[in-house]
Formats: sequence, C-alpha cells, structure tokens
Amino acid sequence: MLEKVKATAGTRMFTVGLVGAWYFSNIGVLLLNKYLLSNYGFKYPIFLTMCHMTACSLLSYIAIAWMKVVPMQSLRSRVQFAKIATLSLVFCTSVVSGNVSLRYLPVSFNQAVGATTPFFTAVFAYIMTVRREAWITYITLIPVVTGVVIASGGEPSFHLFGFMMCIGATAARALKSVLQGILLSSEGEKLNSMNLLLYMAPIAVLFLLPATLLLEENVVGIAVALAREDTKIVWYLLLNSAMAYFVNLTNFLVTRHTSALTLQVLGNAKGAVAVVVSILIFKNPVSVTGMFGYAVTVLGVILYSEAKKRNK
Repeated sequence: MLEKVKATAGTRMFTVGLVGAWYFSNIGVLLLNKYLLSNYGFKYPIFLTMCHMTACSLLSYIAIAWMKVVPMQSLRSRVQFAKIATLSLVFCTSVVSGNVSLRYLPVSFNQAVGATTPFFTAVFAYIMTVRREAWITYITLIPVVTGVVIASGGEPSFHLFGFMMCIGATAARALKSVLQGILLSSEGEKLNSMNLLLYMAPIAVLFLLPATLLLEENVVGIAVALAREDTKIVWYLLLNSAMAYFVNLTNFLVTRHTSALTLQVLGNAKGAVAVVVSILIFKNPVSVTGMFGYAVTVLGVILYSEAKKRNK
C-alpha cells in the first residue's frame, strides 16, 4: 500500500514537473522573442523564426531517431507530403506574424488577442467542413471577441500594424489546426505531434530561407557583426531556438499525461501567467479597461470550452 502511495505521489510530481516545464518554455520563448525583437533591437522576425525551425528540425530528429521519445512514423505518399507542406506554410505564416507583432505590441496584449483562437477555429471549421456547433457554443464566442475589442480600446501601447499581424497569427494558428484535422484525417495519414513537427520543421526552413534573404537583406552578416560586438546575442539565439522546440516537446508530454480538460484549464491559466510575468519584467503600461477586456476574453474561452465539452 505504501509503495502504491509513493508511486502515485511520484507520478503526480512528474506531471507537475512537466506542467512547470511547459509553462517555463512557453512563457520563456515568448518573453525572449519580445526582448530580442523589441528591447534588444534584433528586428529580424523571419530570421528568428528560421532559427526556431532549424532547431526544431535537429532536436526532433535527435528525440525521435536517437532517444526514441516516440516511434518514428514514416510518410506514406507524395500526397501526404504535399499535405504536410501545406500545413508547414500555414504554420510559418502563424509564427512569423506572431513574431512580427511582438515588435510592436506588449506581450500582455499579444496574449489577449491570441486568446481569440477558438473564435477563428470555429469560423474556419464552419467554412471548410460546414460543421455546425450547438447554438450555445457560438454564443460563448461573443465575449471572446468582445473582450479583445474592449482590450484594444484600453491598450496604451496599441499599434494597428502589430494588431493586424497578431490577428493574422491567431487566424493562421486556428487554420492550421482545422487543416490538420481535414488533411490528415485518415488512419493511414495520422501523425502524432512530434512526428508532424519532424517533417514540418525542415519544410518550414525551406520556405523561410528565401523569405529571409529577400525581405531581411544581409541579416546573416548583421547577426555575425552583432555577435562580434556582443557574444550574448549568440546565446540568446541558441537558447531561444532550443526553447521553441521544448514548447512543442513539453506540450506533447503534458497532453499525454493529462486529460484534454486539464490541458484546456492549464492553457487558459498559462496565458494569464504570461501576462502577469511580462508586465512585471517589461513594465509596459496597462489600463483597467485593457485588463477587464482580457478577463472577458478568457471567460469567453472557458465558457466555449465547457460548451464544446457538453455538446460532444
């Protein structure tokens, strides 16, 4: 009996450790992105995203092929490869847009806008699959959008271009999740999230490389020059890229060791924690109106999740 209690306690501690690592990597990469792109002055979001995807390519291969974190899943056909390439392009759009938005918006407002993902997911699911949810589910989306409208009006650091990029990132993230369900729906094509990242990340690098060379001219030379002046930039980029991979790894492990409901609750709380931590670190001005708007959005997301669960 005592051994069983110890085993249960050990499992709980392991799960708590995983959740802590998930929070740390998620919030850490977000704050470091903001620091590099805004405070430090490394204004190259496409190159930064390419660094992330390069790290994800290498570390995914090490985790799956060498460490056997999950079994390797091979691609079955060229059609499946084309579907993954499409997902990769949408994924790139989401990450680049999100990084661009961090140049102009504080993390707190970025998280408020990002919380509207369920709204865009519902819209794309309806447009692309003509799948209707129960009417109560759509009603819960009203506070999700209303909260962001309120937060936008009360945001002292509001920037229109940054806001548009953040909306684009949120919409692309939702589109990717809907497309993934459609394109990889058959049993023979389904991949777990770690194997999907293994194939998506190198394709993303191929998309991002020409975009970096065309849109961020001489960024490699600038990065090398910066490294000669301040070697900390090298460590920042390496840490930032590694954390971008661990966001995906810890998300997969937390999903495996908790329930879907627990994951939703943890995800909502994570956004709130990120907001508080970012305000404490960057000391960006916030208003009561803005925080109220964010609270309304989070409440809407919680109600939406509950409505979805009850109507399954």
